[in-house]
Amino acid sequence: MPKILFKPTNRSVDIEKGDNLLQAAAKADVHINASCGGEGTCGKCKVVVTGDGYSSDNRSKLTAEEIDEGYVLACQTTVLGDLTILVPLESELLGKSRGKIKTLTSTLESWNEQLENLPLDPKVFKKYLELAAPSLEDSVSDSSRILRRLQKDLSATDIVVELAVLKDLETLIRDADWKVTATLVKESSHYRLVRVENGNTASRQFAIAVDIGTTTCSGALVDLNKKEILFESSEYNGQISLGDDVISRMVFAKKGDGLQLLQKRAAETIDKLINDLLKKNGVEKNDVDLIIVAGNTIMTHLFYGVTTDRIREAPYVPVFSFGPLVSGDDLNITALPDAKVASFPCVASYLGGDITSGVVASGLIESDKLTLYIDIGTNGEIVLGSGSDWLVGCSCSAGPAFEGGGVKNGIRSIDGAIERVLIERDTYETVFTTIGDKQAIGICGSGLIDLLAELFLSGAIDKRGKINQDLSTDRVRKTPEGGWEYVVAWSQVTGIDKDIVISEVDIDNLMRAKAAVYAGITTLVEGVGVEIGEIDQVLIAGSFGNYIRIKEAITIGLLPDIPNELYKFVGNGSLFGCAKAVIDQGVLLEAGKITANMSYQELSADNKFMEKYMSALFLPHTDEGLFPSVKFEK
Repeated sequence: MPKILFKPTNRSVDIEKGDNLLQAAAKADVHINASCGGEGTCGKCKVVVTGDGYSSDNRSKLTAEEIDEGYVLACQTTVLGDLTILVPLESELLGKSRGKIKTLTSTLESWNEQLENLPLDPKVFKKYLELAAPSLEDSVSDSSRILRRLQKDLSATDIVVELAVLKDLETLIRDADWKVTATLVKESSHYRLVRVENGNTASRQFAIAVDIGTTTCSGALVDLNKKEILFESSEYNGQISLGDDVISRMVFAKKGDGLQLLQKRAAETIDKLINDLLKKNGVEKNDVDLIIVAGNTIMTHLFYGVTTDRIREAPYVPVFSFGPLVSGDDLNITALPDAKVASFPCVASYLGGDITSGVVASGLIESDKLTLYIDIGTNGEIVLGSGSDWLVGCSCSAGPAFEGGGVKNGIRSIDGAIERVLIERDTYETVFTTIGDKQAIGICGSGLIDLLAELFLSGAIDKRGKINQDLSTDRVRKTPEGGWEYVVAWSQVTGIDKDIVISEVDIDNLMRAKAAVYAGITTLVEGVGVEIGEIDQVLIAGSFGNYIRIKEAITIGLLPDIPNELYKFVGNGSLFGCAKAVIDQGVLLEAGKITANMSYQELSADNKFMEKYMSALFLPHTDEGLFPSVKFEK
């Protein structure tokens, strides 16, 4: 009997020769959309087949490109031998999600493979020491005894001892029978001894990497000895309740103790991340000595509790580019008060450490390809360059829409978030999948991009984002406020006992966000005298970068209409850069060089950017010639 393996669920089934793939899928409990009941008339059951053991009829519903890529209709394909079948998301019918956990696992595997090649040279490290007890012949002080051994082992003469170490040293070192572990910080010109522990704890060295996003903060626990990321976690940035975007937070920071409150909220969010990471991995707080963070310039300033007043006003000058090395206690990090905290350097007022971290992590500076690096989040941060020869960057305020903010039923990428959406062209009914295959509780960024594209292509909204009020479906309805909305999921199938909808106000927010990103890209590219078509690769980063479908992002005019194969996903580049930096402090030094060499293009005072932004406030754009691949269906 032929064996059929279905991807990505990895379910296999033995079936009779002569059965079709739709029957095989049903037997394997793989759900494929076939609204015509397998008659071959709807064209919904498209799958990609690998192997020669089949025959397929009726390909009229497939494009020439799909046929070349190996697509067939499952209901029209007869099984003759063993096959591997990829069920693309658009053919899945409420099947298993390709959501956060699965993508994250794949990303971590890739990241950890890259970390293996890094030298182990952390800024904070441990050194196990077995010392000789004092005698009349050798009666140097306790601290001198430690320093003498460290100077020998490290070939260093300048080692500074912190006062906190001396206060408990006399008792600790004797209780340990002169077998202790020293924790040191490597400064530019000397070492600093910051802690002495009883016994050998050198095998337990961990660090925390943190991406401080405007909407979402992400953290990773790194085992330094293994050079491995153990786990990743994310939380809404607690500052959200004080302002959705960086501008509103800078305004809040000027009010009374606003700056202090914003700093506290950021610290509380990082505390939650740290506690979650340590608890889930059984790691003790004493085994974590280093935290490295990256964020945009405003987030970095607010995290350090430093004023952002001048960033808001021309000529837009930040207080610092390089954040100082401090203790967690200095920044209200109560989970790890004694850990040392460092940050990635910022390029300019609106191009921060998250982009320098991502550029380092992505390998952009090691490639001679003309590369566009895009970090899509609340702020769209964009870098164009070729190797280390030249780099130019810009930033545009996209707003929180892509991370679930400013949208009534928008949420971040958590279980139950609608991540993929299809709209039936004749009935305007929806088919969607959720992260974790849970009941729908809202729509995350990738789902919103899909939804906007589907609404446009189906004719449910026009180029301006206005809902077609004449559609023969009860999914389109008037809101109590007098506007219009489209029902994505009825209350009976949601986990919140309410309809999940998207309104014209939501759509407007999404269109403003996509217009800002696209205008930023085109302004930057044209500003350095190159054409979009000359770009060799586009690296997509950001908290939900891996979840974007390029075709849909192009359809709504978020990304340039260039071949899909030029787009590559790098995940949360900012977080990965921090993970690399906790293992090898040379990564931070490299980031410093990038910061010094990168040119910055200020868009807020650029009339061309505003012109491009206004032109991009349509689907996909006022100039349809820029998006030749987008085929409007109705």
